[in-house]
Amino acid sequence: MASMQRRLGPNAVGYYGLLQAFADALKLILKEYVAPTQANLILFFLGPIVTLVFALLGYAVIPYGPGLSLGDMELGSLRSTAQLISYELVLSSVLLIIIMITNSLNLNINDL
Repeated sequence: MASMQRRLGPNAVGYYGLLQAFADALKLILKEYVAPTQANLILFFLGPIVTLVFALLGYAVIPYGPGLSLGDMELGSLRSTAQLISYELVLSSVLLIIIMITNSLNLNINDL
């Protein structure tokens, strides 16, 4: 992130910068806690987690093992995985969950 923003200072953590992404992720996770005052906090913070879980569930269909080394089968499974992880499916699933839980798209806690 430091090199992308052209900042001076250390921009390579670990051996040849291999740990830089993890250092940047840790830095962003530990930043200030910010949440809207009128939002339903459970839905506000669970939304990204549910999105990540749905996105990673697509990798469950990739067959792994020593006997599965055919090139065509690997390409086919990767293509099907890419289709399953498409952002439209994930975002529509998260939106549907929020609608079902709250019976509304309103994040104002006073109106629930």
